[in-house]
Amino acid sequence: MNASNDPDDRGVSSLLARPRFLCLLLAFLTLIVFSPVRNFEFLNYDDPLYVTSNAHVQQGLTLSSITWALGATDGGNWHPLTWLSHMLDVELFGAGAAGPHVVNVLFHAANTLLLFLGLRTLTAAYWRSALVAALFALHPLHVESVAWVSERKDVLSMFLFLLTLWAYGRYARRTENGRRRTEHPDQRAEGRSPTSVLRPLTSGNYWLALVFFALGLMSKPMLVTLPFLLLLLDYWPLARMPGIRCQASDPRCHVSGGETAAAKPATLNSPAGRSAAKTAGLSTLWRLIREKTLFFLLSGISCALTYLAQKKGGAVMSVSSLSLGLRIENAFVSYARYLGKLFWPMDLAVPYPHPGHWPWLRVAVGIVLVFGVSAAALRLGRRLPFGITGWFWFLGTLIPVIGLVQVGNQSLADRYTYLPLVGMFVVFSWGAAAAAARWQLPPLAQGIGALLVLCGCALGTTNQLRYWHDSGSLFRHALASSKNNYVAHDNLSSYWFNQGRVEEAMEQSREALRIEPEDPVACVNLGHGLFIKGRLQEAIESFRRAVAINPDYAAAWSNLGTVFLEQKEYEETLKCFEAAARIQPDNPAALNDLGGLFLLRKQYPEAVRWLETALRLQPDYARAHVNLAAALHQLGRVDEAVSHYEEALRLTPDDAVVHVLLAGIFLHQGRVDDAIAHYREALRIDPAFTEARQKLQALRAPVP
Repeated sequence: MNASNDPDDRGVSSLLARPRFLCLLLAFLTLIVFSPVRNFEFLNYDDPLYVTSNAHVQQGLTLSSITWALGATDGGNWHPLTWLSHMLDVELFGAGAAGPHVVNVLFHAANTLLLFLGLRTLTAAYWRSALVAALFALHPLHVESVAWVSERKDVLSMFLFLLTLWAYGRYARRTENGRRRTEHPDQRAEGRSPTSVLRPLTSGNYWLALVFFALGLMSKPMLVTLPFLLLLLDYWPLARMPGIRCQASDPRCHVSGGETAAAKPATLNSPAGRSAAKTAGLSTLWRLIREKTLFFLLSGISCALTYLAQKKGGAVMSVSSLSLGLRIENAFVSYARYLGKLFWPMDLAVPYPHPGHWPWLRVAVGIVLVFGVSAAALRLGRRLPFGITGWFWFLGTLIPVIGLVQVGNQSLADRYTYLPLVGMFVVFSWGAAAAAARWQLPPLAQGIGALLVLCGCALGTTNQLRYWHDSGSLFRHALASSKNNYVAHDNLSSYWFNQGRVEEAMEQSREALRIEPEDPVACVNLGHGLFIKGRLQEAIESFRRAVAINPDYAAAWSNLGTVFLEQKEYEETLKCFEAAARIQPDNPAALNDLGGLFLLRKQYPEAVRWLETALRLQPDYARAHVNLAAALHQLGRVDEAVSHYEEALRLTPDDAVVHVLLAGIFLHQGRVDDAIAHYREALRIDPAFTEARQKLQALRAPVP
C-alpha cells in the first residue's frame, strides 16, 4: 500500500510520507543516538565468557571453533549462531571492542527498519508502524541489549524473529486470499476449506518462516513463545479467525468470509448467526493451531535443550532455594516493574538483585495490574483488537524470563524487554491514534506529541549510554540505582583490581560479602587482594571458603593453587591446578598453570602435553609459548624451542626475560651476533637487567 493512500498521511509532508526516506531517517537517528558505543570497552560481566577470555571465540572461524559452537552450552544456553557471530567479529575486526559494538548497533538499526516495514505490511498503517519502530529504536530500556557485546543474542535473535514474521505474514496473506477465492460460501460459514489450498507444507514462505525461527532459537531460546504470538497475529492484524467484530474503519478487521462487521449485522446478531460464528471460530482456531505444529515442535526442542544446558551450568535455582510461591510473586511484581520502567525509565541497573520476598502490597498491585489489563484487553478486543495482540505479546513473550524457572539471581533485566516491549509500543501507537480520532486532534498536534515522546526517549537513551562505557561506570551506576547489589560490588571490585586500586577493590569485596556471605566471587576477589598484600594464610582461607561454597568454581582453585605455589607446596598446588583444569578443560590459563607446574617440577613431557593443549585452544597465548619453549629446550628440541620463543616475542615484543632466554640459546649455538642483539634489546627494555648487562660485558660487546 503506498504511503499516499494511507489514511494517516493527511497533513504530513510528502517527504516524510515516502517509505524510503522514512527508513533512512529511522536508521540515521538510531545510528546517531547509539554512535558513542564505538568507543566503549568490553565489560568484565559476561564479556569474558562470550568473547575476551573465550579461547574458542578468539580463534575466529575455524573448523574446531565452529564444531565447538555447535555443541557448546557455556553460559547456560545452547545458541550456536550467537557464538558464530562473535567468532565472525574476531575474524573481521580482531580482538578489539569497537567492531562488536558497532555490529550490535547495525543489527539494532536493521531491526528497527524490519519492524517498521513488517508492521506496515501487516496492518497497512504507515504512521502508527513508524511510531512503533521509532520507540523501539530509541527507548532507554533497549540500551542494555545494544550497548553490551554479550547481548549480541538479543539483537541477532530479534533480527531473525522479524524475518520470521515477515515470511509468515506473506504465507498467511497468500493462504487466506487463496482460501477466500476458492471456498464455497457454506465452507466459509463453517470455517472449512479445501485441503489443496491449506497445505502449509507446500508453501515456500511457510518453510522460510520455519527456517528463520529455527535460526532465531539458535541465537536465543527466548523466542520459544513465537507460535503463540503467531496465533495472536492471526487474530489481529491478519484477521484469519472468523467471528471477529471490530471497527469497520479499520481495513484489517474482518469477520468470516472477509466481510466487515457493518456489512451483516442482522446475521451476526441472530442466535443462528452467533452459533455459526462460534462453530466457525473454534474450527478455524484448531486449524490455525495445527498449522503451527512444526513451530511448536521447534519450541519444545529448544525448551528441552535450554533447560538441560542451564541445569548443566548450575544456572537453574532449585525450588528449595526459591520456592514456587516466591517465584510467582516475583513474576507479578516484575510485570508491574517492567511497565513502570516503560513509562519512566529511570534507575536502570544491571543486574537487579532478587530480594527473595516482596512486600504483599507490591505483589497485590502486580496481580491486579496483570489481571485487570488482561480483562480490559479482552473486553475491548472486538472494538480495539490491537489491544489483545499488543498486551498479550508483552505478557507472553516475557514468560520464559519472568522467573517462574529462575535462572541466576536477578529479579528482572532490561535486556529481557527487547522483544516484549514491541507489544506495548503497538498498544501505545494504535491506542494514541484511536484517541486522537475520537478527540479529533489535528495531525499537527499528533505529530508534536509523538515528537516530544521520541525526544524524551532519545535523551533518556543518550544519558543511559554514558554508564556503559566501561565496567567502572556501569557498576558504580548500578550501585547508585539499586540496593544490596552484591553482583555489582563483585564486578566493581574486579574493575578496581585491573586499575591497580587494591584497597578499593578489597572494600567492594567485603561489602559484597556483607550482603551475601555465600558469594564465592567476593571470596576470590578478597583472597586476590590478600595475596597481593602478602597475607598468604588469609588468602588461602578466603580461597578455601570460595571452593567450599562452589566446588566447581575453577578460578577459586587456580588462585588457591597460585598461593600454594608461592609457598612451594607443590603437591597442594598440583591438586588445585588439576581441579581447575578438570572443571574447565578448555581454559588455556588453567592448562598453562598446570603445564608450568610440571615444568617447575622438571616433568618436561607432561609439561609439553598440557602446554600444547593450551596453545591449540589459544594460539596467541604468549606465556604458554614461553613455558613450552622452556620445556622443549630441556628435552633437546632446540629448534622448536626457538620457534616458540620467537612467537612469544612477536606477541609480546617488550618481554625482556624472553629476549635473554632466546639469546642464551643463540649463544650456545654459536650465533653470537643474534645473541648480542637480543641482550641489547633486553637492556633497552629494562636497563636494570643485570644478567643481560653481564653477558654483553663477557662478550665484550658495547653496552647500551
